[in-house]
Amino acid sequence: MSANSNILRTKAKPSARPRTMVGLSGGVDSSVTAFLLATAGYPVEALFMKNWDEDDDDQCTAEQDYADAKSVSSQLGIPLHARNFSSEYWDRVFSECLSEFENGRTPNPDVLCNREIKFNVFLEHAHLLGAEKMATGHYARVSATDGKYKLLKARDEEKDQTYFLYMLNQQQLSHTMFPLGELTKTEVRRIAAQQNFVTHAKKDSTGICFIGERKFRDFLGRFLPAKPGHIITETGETIGTHDGVMYYTVGQRKGLQIGGRRGAKAEPWYVARKNVAENTLLVVQGDDHPLLFQAELNAGKITWIAGSAPDFPFYCKAKTRYRQTDQSCVVDSINDGTLRVSFDSPQRAITPGQSIVFYAGDECLGGGIIEA
Repeated sequence: MSANSNILRTKAKPSARPRTMVGLSGGVDSSVTAFLLATAGYPVEALFMKNWDEDDDDQCTAEQDYADAKSVSSQLGIPLHARNFSSEYWDRVFSECLSEFENGRTPNPDVLCNREIKFNVFLEHAHLLGAEKMATGHYARVSATDGKYKLLKARDEEKDQTYFLYMLNQQQLSHTMFPLGELTKTEVRRIAAQQNFVTHAKKDSTGICFIGERKFRDFLGRFLPAKPGHIITETGETIGTHDGVMYYTVGQRKGLQIGGRRGAKAEPWYVARKNVAENTLLVVQGDDHPLLFQAELNAGKITWIAGSAPDFPFYCKAKTRYRQTDQSCVVDSINDGTLRVSFDSPQRAITPGQSIVFYAGDECLGGGIIEA
């Protein structure tokens, strides 16, 4: 049984339970997280984070989210703090993502946000406010043995979010609780409905972490100027134009505007390669085209949750994107912290800038950024 479930079911006196700061986002998951801890007798407070200034933007929902967080905290009778981390988010997350996009890669803001904001800046403020622990509505679990912490998949594999948490370290995990790790999403919504939380039917947030749902190309174009170029086939034929390689990702189908060409097959086109130096997109037809598949990749900026790497080479499972089924692979060290990952079966649309995350059964070992 995970440390989270043990903590929630412990017989310890409330006074012995650590003061805990819940990241209350105004969503259903964090609402139920706060409820579970409060009803288990924890001294609970909540902190609402605003990480993006959207005063002139109707696409963000921070104002409504804050109102919902206030409603839930008031109903539970717990204090609610509010902090604006927009500056930290810009410096530590968004600026790095813009640099990656500009270089033709496809970063994952959610992974960086977890490392730099939710489990770093937030944790620091939780401590300043007198909390010993922090809790979020992530679907994941933490276990502890002899002072060593492991990040484990959630019981609900459809909702498991360890892919986005692989950059966390021992210190961060030692102060973290994931009360939803043993629950399914259906159970969470049922609890929220039973408590009559205003968030019980609120849809899950999607889009860029803390920035929300937007037309991606229009949003990115506010920060990176368009750089039109050619769309080419594997034979070198130019069949269209693009607005900038940063607006596209490997495996992308929509938005190419090259369908229905005379003499071409009826199959849809997909982005297979992005050439930043030549400002070109290489496209192929058919979702099973060989150029969309690779059996190996190199990864850098490696993080090991245990604090040190396993003995190389080693056999494990891995994901190159969220919700992907775990894939069998061999991981070996090349040099200077770079890894080579060889898959048992070729993988579709491996994307530089995205994360590869390693697993041994339910345990998330860590991961890195796909380089090539």
